[in-house]
Formats: sequence, structure tokens, C-alpha cells
Amino acid sequence: MTTFPSKAAPKVGIVSLGCPKALVDSERILTRLRAEGYEISPSYDGADVVLVNTCGFLDSAKKESLDAIGEAIKENGRVIVTGCMGVESDMIRQVHPDVLAVTGPHQYEQVVSAVHEAVPPQHDPFVDLVPPEGLRLTPRHYAYLKISEGCNNRCSFCIIPSLRGDLVSRPVVSVLREAEKLATAGVKELLVISQDTSAYGVDRKYAEETWYGRQVRARFIDLCRELANFDVWVRLHYVYPYPHVDEVIPLMAEGRILPYLDIPFQHASPTVLKAMRRPAAQEKQLDRIRKWRQDCPHLVLRSTFITGFPGETEEDFQFMLDWLKEAQLDRVGCFKYEPVDGATANALPGAVPEEVKQERWERFMETQKAISAERLQQKVGWTLGVLIDEVDEEGAIGRSYADAPEIDGNVFLNGETNLKPGDLVDVTIEHADEYDLWGSVERDL
Repeated sequence: MTTFPSKAAPKVGIVSLGCPKALVDSERILTRLRAEGYEISPSYDGADVVLVNTCGFLDSAKKESLDAIGEAIKENGRVIVTGCMGVESDMIRQVHPDVLAVTGPHQYEQVVSAVHEAVPPQHDPFVDLVPPEGLRLTPRHYAYLKISEGCNNRCSFCIIPSLRGDLVSRPVVSVLREAEKLATAGVKELLVISQDTSAYGVDRKYAEETWYGRQVRARFIDLCRELANFDVWVRLHYVYPYPHVDEVIPLMAEGRILPYLDIPFQHASPTVLKAMRRPAAQEKQLDRIRKWRQDCPHLVLRSTFITGFPGETEEDFQFMLDWLKEAQLDRVGCFKYEPVDGATANALPGAVPEEVKQERWERFMETQKAISAERLQQKVGWTLGVLIDEVDEEGAIGRSYADAPEIDGNVFLNGETNLKPGDLVDVTIEHADEYDLWGSVERDL
């Protein structure tokens, strides 16, 4: 019998930029393509077409996206653009007229159709198997769990609603089913993300669905309770500080989900917060933080702030520094204000000069560095569970409950070369600096 070699499966490469929410979009696109018979190429040379998932939130992010598109065109020549910057198709095509197609954020069907047009699929249902949890771009031991798209807030510095639309929450059973598949596949940590995690379900009017014989509402606290049942780390990101966030603190105190809250406060001055269209009751937020820590002493709080917002005075900035010292947040990032095309903040008076933005940013980071160093020093002598991320010839690097991947600090285990990524070990903390910890693995005698 004569046999003929089958034609090689088409290969797709991908460059994924921006936030974890965009990374989840990339994973969904790749999962769909892999199910249709495409292979994923790790390099430009091996790809029949390259997807560039862009970020378009800040001008610096747009430049990075345009540079990435240019590199992909230079190295491969056949490029499809998607993601947040895809809404500015004319700009992209003006700079890079050779792109094959441009689609916007979470337009999965349009992206897949563009790939079909560029490189037709060759699906073989007996060969092209996709794991039940889908394909992921993160390490095997942690995964991002996106629970909604879009946002109902109208912060003056933000264009997310115009890029991704108003809040659209996923059905609660859909979220829980994905979480279950990930946990079954061996994922040790679920990082819950959205534009506004604590608003989950408001657009669905907290609709109830049946999950393993019980009724579960599409509501922030109900979702957290259910995720706590999967026996994995559950980490909450982008939690807008609505009053009902208080309800999740007992779950953290009980050890059911990680005592970690990522709350983007953005500023502390009531005047600046009003101009940002953010909640201005920061004194009440300090009271809430005190109460949270009273109820859950090991709670870790991370946040982001903006300095140099239009109209920010030296008094406003000093107010924020004083608030920061009072709040004693564990992990903090700060950004210098950057005008974003389409943001209403662009029309505000009182633009802050770049050199003033830079000087304030440096003072802010120095203040927070001292706070971080002091809080980490308090952990010396503690025994913490540490999830291992990487191991090399010098030892292992992991994270405690206080550390989200890629944005927070690490726990270094010098000489621990026998561990592997995904291991969860108990570590005695022996040393701390401004951002990281060092320790040794506890072993049974």
C-alpha cells in the first residue's frame, strides 16, 4: 500500500503584550487555534503567521506595541494584530501598512477568521487534542482566571470602557467550571482578574445557577466562597474597594483564600480623587484597612498610585505620602501620569511638568521602599508556605502568599537545587531587604 506524507500543520507564533487580562485573551485564541489543528511556533522563523496581541492604554504601551509589530514584520513578514490597540486600526496601518489584519480586544472570532484567511486550518480530530483546561502561556503551576470583561466606572484617566466596553460578567458556573479544570490539571494558584473584580455579577443582577446541586449567585463573595473549595491558592486582583469587599476578609482569616488584596487606590488626596472620578473618602479607607488587619492580621495589601495627575499640588502629593505612611501598604507601584488619547483627564487644567512628576515619583518610591523594608523585616523568623517558580544551579526562587507573580517580590532559597517549579514547601525566613525574602526549607527530622 502506498502512503503519502501528510502536509505539515500550519504554525502560528504569538507575541502577547500588556496586562494579565490580555494574556488570558491570548490563551483563549491559542486554545481555539490548537483545537483546529494549528501548531504553536516558539519562534518567528517557524511560524506561518504571527499574532501580536497589543496594549493601547498608555502612549508608552502603544509605542511598545508598534515596535513589536515592526519586529514581527521584519522577522516573519506575515502579521495579524489584535488587542486593545486594535481599535486604532488606521494608526497601525499608517505605521505598518503590511499587516494582514487588525482586530480589537477580545474579538476572538475575528482573530481566528483572520488566521484562517492567512493560513487555512488542517484539523485532524484524531490527532489534534487540546487539554480540557485549554492552552496557557503561564507556567503549569499557576493560571489567570478572568471573570469578566469591561468596566462600568468612568475614571477620567482611563479609556478601558471605550476599549473593552461596559462590565460583562461571565456566568458563575462557567467561571467555576474553568477553575475546576485548572485545579484538576495541577494548577496550584488561581489569580482572579478582571477590570473590576469586586463588581462581578452586578450586570447579571447576581443571577443564580446550579453548581453541584446547590444554588450559587454570580456575586463577588459567593464566587470567592466557591473558589475556596478547590484546595488551591486563590489570589484576588483589581478589587475596587466597595463596602462589600469587607465580606471576603473572614475567608482570608480562615485560610480559605490567600490573605492578599490588590486594590488600585490611585491617590489619597480628596481633590485629586475627585478629578480622577474615584471615591474620595480615603480617611474611611484607612479605618477599613485597620479593621481588615484587626480581623486578619497577616493580610497583605498591594496597590498602585499615580503621581503628577493634572492639578496635583505639592500639598496633594504630601497628603498622599502621609496617607501612605499611615496605611502601611505592603506592595505598591507608582506611575507618572501619562495622557491617554481619548481620556477626559486630558482636558483638565494644571498640567504637572515632567521634571516635577519625576521628582515626586522618586520621593514616593523612597517612602514606600522604607515601608516595604520594615514590613518585610517583620517576617524574619516566620515560617511561610512558598510556591516554587524556578530552579537553577544556584537554588530555587518562589513566592509566598504575599507575592503575586511578576509584580511583587520573591523568596530566594539559595542552594535548594532539588526542588522543581510547582512545589509548595515550608520555608523559614532568615533575611529580608526592601522587596524580597531569603530563607531555608524546613525538613522533617
